[in-house]
Amino acid sequence: MRAYNFCAGPAALPTAVLEKAQRELLNWQGTGVSIMEMSHRSKDYVAVAEKAEANLRQLLNIPKNYKVLFLQGGATLQFSAIPLNFFGKNAKADYIKTGIWSEKAIKEAKRYGEVNVVDAIAEIDGKMAILPAESWPLSTDASYVHYCENETIGGLQFKTIPQTTAPLVADLSSSILSAPIDVSQFGLIYAGAQKNIGPAGLTIVIVRDDLLDQAKPEIPSLLKYANQAANESMLNTPATYSWYLAGLVFEWLLEQGGVDAIYQQNLAKAKCLYDYIDQSDFYNNPIAPAHRSLMNVPFTLVNESLEALFLQQAEEHHLLNLAGHRSVGGMRASIYNAVPLEAVQALVEFMDKFAQAHR
Repeated sequence: MRAYNFCAGPAALPTAVLEKAQRELLNWQGTGVSIMEMSHRSKDYVAVAEKAEANLRQLLNIPKNYKVLFLQGGATLQFSAIPLNFFGKNAKADYIKTGIWSEKAIKEAKRYGEVNVVDAIAEIDGKMAILPAESWPLSTDASYVHYCENETIGGLQFKTIPQTTAPLVADLSSSILSAPIDVSQFGLIYAGAQKNIGPAGLTIVIVRDDLLDQAKPEIPSLLKYANQAANESMLNTPATYSWYLAGLVFEWLLEQGGVDAIYQQNLAKAKCLYDYIDQSDFYNNPIAPAHRSLMNVPFTLVNESLEALFLQQAEEHHLLNLAGHRSVGGMRASIYNAVPLEAVQALVEFMDKFAQAHR
């Protein structure tokens, strides 16, 4: 049997997608070769890549004046690529700090220009929350405003899109395709694939056309969005197998009814887990309800000495990868699109039995 995988990334993939990839592994659609052995410039592979982009555009309703890039290097490489692409005319940006991933982006951006850091974390009734955008001291001349829409490690998420004068840049690595979003409100969206898109090795960048001429002259050619757009994300050999698998995930999402339908499933999963934690005196979630992540649910045990036993017994029940990030500890259940409701229900059942046994 397949275990229930709550890993934050690389994360669970839909079983149907893995089974299809397995069937096609040695002989893709009668070609006699695996798609991972195929030239990225072949007619067959180009058709796969084009279909993946078309399906992603449909899923997110991406306007025509946005380029969709399938890149490498993870979302972390975009921490450098974004300022290098956008600091060419005015090397100044606002960065909203809400957790570890936004802090990493800030540190990298400071290498290339002036960064106005807006600390948007607050504590409300002992819980972590995000200060409203209206209170942020934003610059009047920023090239862009950057934020991490969902902090994977901390479990803190924006529930609305901040309204800014400068183009909005969003790290959607752990929330893309989990809920409807208006792409037209952003200058750029980027996301590592290994949570809701596919396997590690691929990064999606969605960038508005009018921002492609802002790059610093010293930018490496591979990092320049205009170059990648002009070459259909094939300036060099792309992550072909990851791109192919992402395409299968996009097809799977469309079969589920698209982003609107998967969002309803995600709401049900999150409600199931948060409701149980909230009624429990054995577990605790550190995030204010209005800012809780739909995808990443951190929680602690009242008795921290039981954490190792909790994780051990969880694995024995085929509930995997529930340890919190090494920087914060505790527990974390990542309930991405491919994690079914029955996995969350099994986790809640285990949590309840464990609590009853160790009061």
